[in-house]
Amino acid sequence: MVNRFFSHTELKTDKGNTRLDQDNIPSHIAIIMDGNGRWAKNKGLPRVAGHYEGMKVVTNVVKKANEIGIKFLTLYAFSTENWKRPEKEVEFLMKLPERFLEKELPDLQKNNVKVRTMGDRSLLPANTLRAIEKAVKETSDNTGLVLNFALNYGGRHELVEMVKEIGEDIAEGDLRPGDITENLISERLLTQGLPDPDLLIRTSGEIRLSNFMLWQIAYSEFWFTEVLWPDFKDENFIEAIKKYQQRKRRYGGV
Repeated sequence: MVNRFFSHTELKTDKGNTRLDQDNIPSHIAIIMDGNGRWAKNKGLPRVAGHYEGMKVVTNVVKKANEIGIKFLTLYAFSTENWKRPEKEVEFLMKLPERFLEKELPDLQKNNVKVRTMGDRSLLPANTLRAIEKAVKETSDNTGLVLNFALNYGGRHELVEMVKEIGEDIAEGDLRPGDITENLISERLLTQGLPDPDLLIRTSGEIRLSNFMLWQIAYSEFWFTEVLWPDFKDENFIEAIKKYQQRKRRYGGV
């Protein structure tokens, strides 16, 4: 029996997106891009080969999201826990944003994509930081798809830093405990200015959140697939959106 949370069938689509309900396109999609290492292992390749192949998929997904009309796309590129990986792998992962942005920035500009990042930048290597700052600056006036990279990001770390900030404001008399609301908390998070994700996608068959956007996905729809990230195709992306469109979002109501 197939788990209802999974969808294994590749959807055959027409050119364009004629099978999607254009009146029900998710505004914000977040993706946990998982399975690069297993993809490489299955092929007898080093893990970094999987990460390199996964970078190509990012390019395709960004293009498809822009074509569909997604307004915000958040990609979990590197977590606060990923520093525990082997040093060589971490070094490679830190070089990927630079390689991706150096290659794709002209097309991102051409397609009116706005780049932003969220996460703790203090530990990022200088070359990585320069690359993302350049991309953020040069696309700051773009008005199309917002491409948000979660880089050295962790949901718990984000919440801890937010609580510290609010605590300092209370201690200084700038804020009272009674002033704390859901909106106030949301405004203090790294996703400030972004709506909460409508749809969360995770590849590779794992069914967990891995410390990703713990506050923001409280009412997101989840879609899990066993497809490894380097094998993730346009058809899989379309299928996830179609599954989203078949669901009723009640937000605790009837």
